[in-house]
Amino acid sequence: MIRKVTQRELRNQSGKIMRALDEGETLVLTRNGVPVGELAPVKRRQFVDIAAVMAAFAGAPEIDGARFREDVDAPVDQEPAPRA
Repeated sequence: MIRKVTQRELRNQSGKIMRALDEGETLVLTRNGVPVGELAPVKRRQFVDIAAVMAAFAGAPEIDGARFREDVDAPVDQEPAPRA
C-alpha cells in the first residue's frame, strides 16, 4: 500500500521523506485529504555493455544516410508563409 503524506508532513519532515524515497518507497502527497501528487524515487541508470547493444541492433535494417539527412532537414528548410 502506498503511504500518504500530507502537505504539512512534507514541509516538517522532509528529511524523513527523502530517506523513504532513497529506500525505494513511493508516496502520495495530499492537501486537505485530497491526493494532489505522487513522489517516487528516480530510477537508477543501468550500464549496458557494448556487446549487448550491438547484439540488440544486429537485426536492424541499414540506414541510408543521405535519405535520413533529407528527412531530418525537410522541416527546417521549409519557407514560412508570409504574414498578412
